[in-house]
Amino acid sequence: MFWMVGLCAADGREFVYRVYAPRDALPGDLFWAAFHRHEEDGGPRVSDSFDGAEIRWIGNGTGPAAAELTVHQY
Repeated sequence: MFWMVGLCAADGREFVYRVYAPRDALPGDLFWAAFHRHEEDGGPRVSDSFDGAEIRWIGNGTGPAAAELTVHQY
């Protein structure tokens, strides 16, 4: 299925991104994919601390076999 990555902003809001990646993707890659997508969209500043992010696998099964990450704001 996909990953959900939540990034905390300095103003207390949370921005959530849907990241399509293989089930065995590295958490750091998921975090940076969502972080860079947020930066490209020009939203408010979010924390670049990996420990502050919430990363969850959504779905069952093994997920997509895609070699590249794709990111969509949720």
